[in-house]
Amino acid sequence: MQTKVIKFGGSSLADAEQFRKVAAIVKADPARRYVVASAPGKRSGEDEKVTDMLYLCHTLASQHESYEAVFSKIEARYREIIAGLELAYSLDEEFQKIRAAIDKQTTPDYLASRGEYLNSLVLAKFLGFAFIDAASGVFFNEDGTFDDRHTYKALSALLSAETYAVIPGFYGSLPNGSIKTFSRGGSDITGSIVARAANAAIYENWTDVSGMLMADPRIVNNPRVIPEITYRELRELAYMGATVMHEEAIFPVREARIPINIRNTNAPSDPGTMIVSQSDTIPEDTIITGVAGRLGFSSITIEKDRMNTEVGFGRKVLGVLEHYGVSFEHVPTGIDTMSVIASTASITPNRDAIVGRIFRDTSADSVTVEGSMALIAVVGRGMVSAKGTAGRVCTALADSGVNIRMIDQGSGEHNILLGVDEKDYAAALNAIYEEFVHES
Repeated sequence: MQTKVIKFGGSSLADAEQFRKVAAIVKADPARRYVVASAPGKRSGEDEKVTDMLYLCHTLASQHESYEAVFSKIEARYREIIAGLELAYSLDEEFQKIRAAIDKQTTPDYLASRGEYLNSLVLAKFLGFAFIDAASGVFFNEDGTFDDRHTYKALSALLSAETYAVIPGFYGSLPNGSIKTFSRGGSDITGSIVARAANAAIYENWTDVSGMLMADPRIVNNPRVIPEITYRELRELAYMGATVMHEEAIFPVREARIPINIRNTNAPSDPGTMIVSQSDTIPEDTIITGVAGRLGFSSITIEKDRMNTEVGFGRKVLGVLEHYGVSFEHVPTGIDTMSVIASTASITPNRDAIVGRIFRDTSADSVTVEGSMALIAVVGRGMVSAKGTAGRVCTALADSGVNIRMIDQGSGEHNILLGVDEKDYAAALNAIYEEFVHES
């Protein structure tokens, strides 16, 4: 039988009504064998996530303050879900264990992981599936890095022993048995790991949107859903701020060439977005796959006559940035100029020292730092074969009154990177989107 691994986010498991939607989705396809669950998310804008309340319990306990009121809200949340599902099931024993751990000053990782743990117990009971504790199959090294070799071997064995199972997301265990969590959003990573361990045909990631959007809906009005995107394109867009999937969740399934399908729990008939290793399908009427960007960058520009003839000049500049712990984003160059784009936050604490050190190490004619820059990535595999794409981008920005401070095209021709003033960021995103997306 074909195997699908499905992960549900916090909004998909926020209350009993959402649990019922999840159960209907799972039961609709026998191939959906392994379910990865998040902790309960917000039920409304004013609501609290269970994970946030668990972190708060740890903070209060570490400050020797009462955590009782907060923990009681967590207990009530799960009891409400169980009652709404009409389950003859109790988590009281688990609550007692967690309280005892808090009183013994447990780690924040252990406490935060209990949101997924408890929700997975309830979901497994409701579905009639086995429960597999992630701590018994997802492992970290002593230094906190993911232990892929140990994990895939152990987790594959655990999964093969169960036809259907629920696995908590977000956490695993260290060599000493203590709980270690991934970064926030880590249930996506767990889902990807389970998909690889199960050798799944597909990894379905169910959330509260019907796929990945071509642009930020907070800036561009009603952007289209991307029907299909390659892992490479997704990484480019995710790096520049596009969200839906945790970036680290791409790699386990990418290495195994397992496609990801981003779906909407509240609109299960929507096809969502397919994320694939490679695709020969080119968007017919857009050319680009998506556009995304980030604020908060600065440009360090170095000018020196005959710079291009000086061997090691670039190394000296980048060596200064390395010394001050600054990672660079891009390095556009000319014959007598070199610019380094880096985050403003990383430059600001040592700005004067960095400028002085570059002057000293390179004997530059001038070194200037200009901030308030936004970077925008225009991404798409269709750009490789489409003539004039860069020209269309530049014309669209010019027609919208946006000045381009920097432009760079990747060697693979899958992306064009632009630098604009932060004040022009929203206008630039809208101009590029409207240029390439033709609504009927």
